[in-house]
Amino acid sequence: MGLFRNIFFLLGLCLLQGSNTSLVQLSDNGYEGIVIAIDPGVPEDGTLIEQIKDMVTAASAYLFEATDKRFFFKNVSILIPENWKDNPQYKRPKHESYNHADVLVAPPTLPGRDEPYTKQFTKCGEKGKYIHFTPDFVLGKKQKEYGPRGKLLVHEWAHLRWGVFDEYNDDKPYYSGSSKKIEATRCSTGITGTNKVHKCQGGSCSINRCRIDPKTKLYEKSCQFFPDKVQTEKTSIMFMQGIDSVVKFCNEENHNREAPSLQNEMCDLKSTWEVISNSEDYKNTTPMVAPPPSPVFSLLRISERVVCLVLDKSGSMGDSNRLNRMNQAAKYFLLKIIENKSWVGMVHFDSSANIKSQLIQIKGDNERNNLLKSLPTAANGGTSICAGIQSGFEVMRERNPQLDGSEIVLLSDGEDSSAKNCLDEVEHSGAIIHFIALGPSADKAVIQMPTITGGRHLYSSDVVQNNGLIDAFGALASGNTDISQQSLQLESKGSKLTSDPWINGTVIIDSTVGKDTFFLITWSTQPPSISLWDPSGTPIRSFIEDSASKMAYLSIPGTAKMGVWTYSLQAKANPETLTITVNSRAANSSVPPITVNAKMNKDTNSFPSPMIVYAEVLQGYIPILGASVTAFIESNTGKTEVLELLDNGAGADTFKDDGVYSRYFTAYSENGRYSLKVRAHGGANAVTRNLKHPPNRAAYIPGWVVDGKIEANPPRPEVDEDTQTNLESFTRTASGGAFVVSNVSASSPDLYPPSQITDLEATSDGDMINLTWTAPGDDFDVGKVKEYIIRISGSILDLRDNFDDAQQINTTDLLPKEASSKENFAFKPRNISEENATHIFIAIQSVDKSNLKSKVSNIAQIALFIPQADPDENPDENYPNSGLSISSLVLIVVGSVIIVTIILSITICTLKKKRNSSRPSTGF
Repeated sequence: MGLFRNIFFLLGLCLLQGSNTSLVQLSDNGYEGIVIAIDPGVPEDGTLIEQIKDMVTAASAYLFEATDKRFFFKNVSILIPENWKDNPQYKRPKHESYNHADVLVAPPTLPGRDEPYTKQFTKCGEKGKYIHFTPDFVLGKKQKEYGPRGKLLVHEWAHLRWGVFDEYNDDKPYYSGSSKKIEATRCSTGITGTNKVHKCQGGSCSINRCRIDPKTKLYEKSCQFFPDKVQTEKTSIMFMQGIDSVVKFCNEENHNREAPSLQNEMCDLKSTWEVISNSEDYKNTTPMVAPPPSPVFSLLRISERVVCLVLDKSGSMGDSNRLNRMNQAAKYFLLKIIENKSWVGMVHFDSSANIKSQLIQIKGDNERNNLLKSLPTAANGGTSICAGIQSGFEVMRERNPQLDGSEIVLLSDGEDSSAKNCLDEVEHSGAIIHFIALGPSADKAVIQMPTITGGRHLYSSDVVQNNGLIDAFGALASGNTDISQQSLQLESKGSKLTSDPWINGTVIIDSTVGKDTFFLITWSTQPPSISLWDPSGTPIRSFIEDSASKMAYLSIPGTAKMGVWTYSLQAKANPETLTITVNSRAANSSVPPITVNAKMNKDTNSFPSPMIVYAEVLQGYIPILGASVTAFIESNTGKTEVLELLDNGAGADTFKDDGVYSRYFTAYSENGRYSLKVRAHGGANAVTRNLKHPPNRAAYIPGWVVDGKIEANPPRPEVDEDTQTNLESFTRTASGGAFVVSNVSASSPDLYPPSQITDLEATSDGDMINLTWTAPGDDFDVGKVKEYIIRISGSILDLRDNFDDAQQINTTDLLPKEASSKENFAFKPRNISEENATHIFIAIQSVDKSNLKSKVSNIAQIALFIPQADPDENPDENYPNSGLSISSLVLIVVGSVIIVTIILSITICTLKKKRNSSRPSTGF
């Protein structure tokens, strides 16, 4: 329980909030705005701060040399938890928050798992989300297993910033090389070492030779590559940066394209340096002449939240029931979303602004109810967004002249040509601006404000039943508060009722939530009949009705009963629009709740470029598999597209079973804003926690070969990856914010090809080759392709670069299935024409009904030989305290033989005596 309490604070704060939340910028070759956040679950330790500084300083020098004097770390902010003691050195954060963390220092995901990793769920060349280090790693306690901290930070930074992948593969640690030997997956092949099995049991360890798996013809799963301690090879940082001689990334000349590394699989056989050289960072810089300065560090401590609601009450807010809808959503925010101990004020604006409430610290219901009385009651006048913001600044300065880290929640439905006049003031204020755009005419220029201040851009249409405005306010929980204190949305739905006056449904209260459970019902015309039953069938009738705001709400005291709650709403008007929203907090601060977070891959997009929807479902840092995850994408005028998101490692989804569910989005209906909402549902016994290691964990150094002998490190702590624990049923909803699309064409031809196949695998069965892959769709991952083109070659580069010229396989009998289905195909290859070919390389291209072709798939391979194992130069080795030595074993064997001989001798003598005694005696 205690472990869970320590690992899940950052879960809802820094996973998928917004499409690009990092504040990092590159200026004069130096990275500025880096945020390293310490989890509040980490015990206070001033040494940790100093060790972070040492790690980053060492990493900056290493990064500079590794990138040919091109990049270094310039400015770094260390975010210190609020539960650590104050210190005169600590400043208040400006825009920095846990949402913007580039590096997290947090307890391990599971006990003993101190492995550094980068959360990376996007395509090759695209930025990752964050780097995860544990305190023990930062404190230098894991250097034997992972190498120097500074060098490993550069390895992880390459994942995070440039979207490269590891040049090893935990799932495919060996392959059949063109050398006709079994090779360790690595780059470059100049890295030398030996392959052995290192096993420990009961405090005794041994090192043995690797056996050949008869099925794969490669080394068994337990075999490991032990690198030589002394090397001369300089590459590669993305394989094993802990080797002393390694100071560079693999480039086009020394890259190992044969190996089944993640880098090869994800980046079309390109080297890491090729990907880095194609980045915007590289293109916008030139090598430096002088050495870079040391990094500059800022120590920032989280403090109490300060928020001012800046609400539009201009004349246009009287249209489409907007003023009342704003009040409903604002009441929801004040009653259940804003956290205790926060300071909250309120400003109304039209053509001018009025301060309605100075800052009040939320201590309980009294303060919340007092703020409710300050909401606007009438709509009139023009729109002056700058006046509202400036009055909001005035309110927040009453408590602290410095606005650093204070937040404005700005809601407006109108255009204001003067809004750009205060952009500079906003940018330099230190405050964070969250903008909720209401309706199709909300000012587009104001989008820049959340972008430049690290705030959120949210949107709601005038289609009331989509519940977008309540969802938008619900998404504004603090980015710095323990997730056990955050109100999680379990349900958000609505309906416009005409002939059928009923909305019936259920809400699941699972065991991870239940505290402070809140039901909210809204209507447009008349109060409906509301019926609610708890899981035991007991009716709940204590709703508070607010007829002026056309809403009713209910708070369940204590912890709500676990199970299925049933509701029934009956409209009393025709037509009528009803909505229901249900929130709850973690039932136990020691057990992380199940959460869902959503985002698009971009904030802005130009047609016809596709976008990708991401949703992450986790408990703590542990992925949840098997959930049904649905995205609802609402356009500027309220038209909604529905997408089923998948975690299958195909199409838009980068890694299978990592808890990130993805799908391409191309159904643009108009220009303007779109909003994203995601619903996740898990059925009992259908969803599981995935205890498997993260896809991009750092390479564990099993030990070193020193003077021909292996000096082994302790074995890597592992969890049985086949063990997945079942979960109970649950439901969650989440807002993924707003994005803007331009240049949408009213009608256009088929623009979208099938998505690239990324999971092609090949196995041999006699003289047949069996292929498996996930079917793409006619338009990326939707629909069904017309045909597949399968080609083979004896040269991996020829197949990649000259696919159309390679030998084609007859696929007449291969009928494509619907997108996301599993495809299987077997064929007997003709002779490969290339001389001295050691492998058959296979790739696939898909063709849709408009004859648009996909990118060529990843390349699978089949060896044309049985690879040779390494010559067994050394007999089975042992090291001190690692079990029985050879001499001991000999003594035991000899001793056993002697004992057996003695036993046999005694037995024979005994039998002889018995026979003699049983003979009749002879007398004379």
